[in-house]
Amino acid sequence: MAAGLRKRGRSGSAAQAAGLCKQWLQRAWQERRLLLREPRYTLLVAACLCLAEVGITFWVIHRVAYTEIDWKAYMAQVEGVINGTYDYTQLQGDTGPLVYPAGFVYIFMGLYYATGRGTDIRMAQNIFAVLYLATLLLVFLIYHQTCKVPPFVFFFMCCASYRVHSIFVLRLFNDPVAMVLLFLSINLLLAQRWGWGCCFFSLAVSVKMNVLLFAPGLLFLLLTQFGFRGALPKLGICAGLQVVLGLPFLLENPIGYLSRSFDLGRQFLFRWTVNWRFLPEALFLHRAFHLALLAAHLTLLLLFALCRWHRTGESILSLLRDPSKRKVPPQPLTPNHIIVSTLFTSNFIGICFSRSLHYQFYVWYFHTLPYLLWATPARWLTHLLRLLVLGLIELSWNTYPSTSCSSAALHVCHAVILLQLWLGLQPFPKSTQHSKKAH
Repeated sequence: MAAGLRKRGRSGSAAQAAGLCKQWLQRAWQERRLLLREPRYTLLVAACLCLAEVGITFWVIHRVAYTEIDWKAYMAQVEGVINGTYDYTQLQGDTGPLVYPAGFVYIFMGLYYATGRGTDIRMAQNIFAVLYLATLLLVFLIYHQTCKVPPFVFFFMCCASYRVHSIFVLRLFNDPVAMVLLFLSINLLLAQRWGWGCCFFSLAVSVKMNVLLFAPGLLFLLLTQFGFRGALPKLGICAGLQVVLGLPFLLENPIGYLSRSFDLGRQFLFRWTVNWRFLPEALFLHRAFHLALLAAHLTLLLLFALCRWHRTGESILSLLRDPSKRKVPPQPLTPNHIIVSTLFTSNFIGICFSRSLHYQFYVWYFHTLPYLLWATPARWLTHLLRLLVLGLIELSWNTYPSTSCSSAALHVCHAVILLQLWLGLQPFPKSTQHSKKAH
């Protein structure tokens, strides 16, 4: 009798869910003209695009030739660790020394065994295809929660990008591994799982250091939400995980590990740059140019933090206090206006002032571009102009080798997006500030 009731209950709930799904699809069909324009249909459009991506990715793997760049070097570096070498200064590959943190070693060690010591390229491509689809799923979940970007834009974010497909399944770089962990971290932050979000953020940093471009935004969010004392445990998670992962290498040669895996002064080759091709090579390599970029990067981060991210009307130093002791209680961290905007903007500012961008670095910000362009209202930037900026960025990254024109076009597009972000996020209204002080 009880079993019969359980079966009826399950069938009833399944029928109810099927009925709700049917009603939702009927409503979507009735409003099909709005399907590609209304953000509330993000999940439906995303599901269709993910199905299309399965076929596209399968076609790319089987029809487009694989190009060896760094995969063999990764496998050689990991093999050195497997053979018992824990001194980072002794770990080498075909393209040079190992320059990534310990998380990279452990993840690619798993890929080493999964692909027959790195020899089964097709298996590696299939694994990276799954990684690509997982990245899309995590990105679509972020866009679904922000509910700001019209779904028609997502076609250009996935199916239409040759370069991104190439980075994932034809080149097998480590950049996609770092970014899928980063997007998982952002989803956890949106779910208010701050500890787990910081954990996966640190794990992403341990694969490739570029994820640190999101760090200023994350620090601002932690201070906003918890104050200085409350943020310390979350920052401790980030730092502690780095120590735990790097412990075998730190015990062997701590200076060698830190200098190789977190080398902030590493020099880049001019022939691979995508963003500074129009400069003379001597200027590109000059230390003063690097310091100027760093100064501009930090200045713009500070301006955004003071004038755009911090919107309570109090001094930014108020973030150091416990939220309960502030004059203006912190507003809930909504997915759109606070968390995603702060993190994506922080990363984008770093991209704009990078000393050099190589072709695989495109995935550092590619999936954030629709949000950066569409999330903030701007009458002067129409849908057509936004698509033009998106297309010019894609064209710049697909120009090989890069030219002075492609690099200049990339900077112009970046400048348009920065202007859009600055004008779109208005400062805190003065009238509201005065009214709160009076209250």
